[in-house]
Amino acid sequence: MSHAPVFLTCSTLSFDWPDGTPVFDGFQLAVGPGRTGLIGLNGCGKSTLLKLLAGELTPSDGQVAVAGTIGYLPQSVTLDTALRVDEALGIHATRAALHAIEAGEATEANFAAVGDDWDVEERALATLDQLGLARIGLDRTVGELSGGECVLLRLAALLLARPDVLLLDEPTNNLDLRARRRLYAAIESWSGVMVLVSHDRELLERVDQIADLHDGEVRWYGGNFTAYEDQLAAEQDAAERMVRVAEADVQRQKRELSDAHAKLARRKRYGQKMNDQKREPKIVMGARKRAAQESAGKHRILHTEKLAQAKERLDQAVEAVRDDDEIRIELPATQVPPGRRVLTLSNVHLAHGARVAGEWELRGPERIALVGGNGSGKTTLLRTVAGLLAPVSGEAVTHVPTRFLPQRLDVLDESRSVVENVARFAPHASNNLIRARLAHFLFRGARADRPAGTLSGGERFRAALAALLLAEPAPQLLMLDEPTNNLDLASVRQLTGALESYEGALLVASHDVPFLESIGITRWLLLDGELKPTTAEEVRAALWHE
Repeated sequence: MSHAPVFLTCSTLSFDWPDGTPVFDGFQLAVGPGRTGLIGLNGCGKSTLLKLLAGELTPSDGQVAVAGTIGYLPQSVTLDTALRVDEALGIHATRAALHAIEAGEATEANFAAVGDDWDVEERALATLDQLGLARIGLDRTVGELSGGECVLLRLAALLLARPDVLLLDEPTNNLDLRARRRLYAAIESWSGVMVLVSHDRELLERVDQIADLHDGEVRWYGGNFTAYEDQLAAEQDAAERMVRVAEADVQRQKRELSDAHAKLARRKRYGQKMNDQKREPKIVMGARKRAAQESAGKHRILHTEKLAQAKERLDQAVEAVRDDDEIRIELPATQVPPGRRVLTLSNVHLAHGARVAGEWELRGPERIALVGGNGSGKTTLLRTVAGLLAPVSGEAVTHVPTRFLPQRLDVLDESRSVVENVARFAPHASNNLIRARLAHFLFRGARADRPAGTLSGGERFRAALAALLLAEPAPQLLMLDEPTNNLDLASVRQLTGALESYEGALLVASHDVPFLESIGITRWLLLDGELKPTTAEEVRAALWHE
């Protein structure tokens, strides 16, 4: 690893999407050693910033300077399923040359391929073990791994490359609790520069500083996420007090201006009375009138200026108080009577090995949490219920209108706008009605016309959720696969509130146990070879157990 100082800087950086939507304008940033948690509302540009830092995107103006080598873990990790693990780790050529030398092919090309990396296999296996992937070995193919294991494999490749700067975008997405703990340990042991984007509070508790991206600027807060919240709360309390002081000052200036107008009006009436009664010489009264008019003008200007200044101070104070928009999800009328049959699984054998023995039913407005380790088959089961994947044997039957929000949010057509995507699911709804409903998901005006392919992870979630919930007919069984991936903390709270008011049946696969507990789960099911009843306490113990 290089011993030169490592840092990232953005100088007067500007970036617009191809449709002209601005993301950054004259943006400045300087990041030094340590773990930096980059936070901000969905759509504020966090993932875009990481792509700019990694060289995946080119700024329209300004520049990015990086001292040292960069490793980048994108939000959506896609690996060729035909790749071997050692190829995905980037060590295949070195390993092949090493094996050739051991077999007697001591050629110059093989020695050059190995270089000084004679312990490459040992380091690779140690890194896989560090991340809980020791069992997969180096010779299996990526197609045999789960989504969460692919994320960890990509991270293992970065750790093996030993970059000076590590950029991580939502690294805990799709990871079960055990895998998350492994990742937390790897992050805590990192000694270079790290910038990570995450909504995972436990991960953000392990950073050295918080960079809060808000309105195109970054504000820095020392310490972890709890320290950030404390500092932000103190700032907002002070800002709200300043608003109250400024509001009181505006009212006082308004009263003083009104009093000044009344006083000047009385003087004017008195002067007119004196003039009418001709008690003083005309030249004296004229001079007195001119002096009064000048005094009145100065007085009026003075109080008007004071009022304008007070209003400006109020505007500045209001600006300092955050009013972050949150999604407002209005779910359709989806009531399911208690006892009504919603879903039946009959001796289902899933494509990747898991089973549901006998007959299993979901009835009424039940809320089912589907949990299990990475690769246990949760997504496969949801896709089977949704009719997207045929079971090896058995039958999965839904008895009510059903909608499925997949983990990869691939219900969206990348080339179509948000409005057009929703219209595909609700062909009878008018354009005005669709736009009015999309406003509740924070897609207002031109934002609703953006192509789905240009949206951030959180925006994609909102667009996909809008498309499904505004669909016709309204879903009475809603299935969600890792719904809190890519959502900022404010949006997770809003989603929780919306699901609490949902009157249909829920089937939710998630590794986020606090989120599951917050939405009133009525039954917990653990998929571990077979579908078994469990509890939240047992889930925590099972998934954290070594």
